[in-house]
Amino acid sequence: MPNPRYPLRVNVGFLINQPAGTSREITFDLPDFKLSPDFETSALVGEIRISRTPQGVLAQVDFRASIPASCVRCLEDYVQSLHTNFTELFSYKSHPTTETGLVVPEDGNIDFSPLVREYLLLEVPIKLLCKEDCKGLCSVCGENLNETTCEHQIQVKAEP
Repeated sequence: MPNPRYPLRVNVGFLINQPAGTSREITFDLPDFKLSPDFETSALVGEIRISRTPQGVLAQVDFRASIPASCVRCLEDYVQSLHTNFTELFSYKSHPTTETGLVVPEDGNIDFSPLVREYLLLEVPIKLLCKEDCKGLCSVCGENLNETTCEHQIQVKAEP
């Protein structure tokens, strides 16, 4: 059961003395969760499959989340969906084998919050759009063209 103060912290200590191949899936459903002070999500849902390997603990992570966003064309606020999945190996401190430097902590608790945050941030589109065919704002009067057709747009369409 996840710790309410650190919901993405997982105790993997039970795997250390298990044979290679032992695994467990842990599911998460966090309605509103701050991955960091500057990154708040809603509906953070996913699972982490942890497996014992000869080199350490393999984590296969799959998460979905929603973040508040503003469209770059119409400037309206909307909710952006994100999805990430990744695999990381946490090596044992006595035998560091990963290039990432991820190590199973002495107490056996791995906090996945920083990793989930980083991988979700990589999924945020460079150009945030409320919908693919967003019409944006009128360059003359600033009307939202998704909601109305202003006289400037009618004039532009009428001109040859």
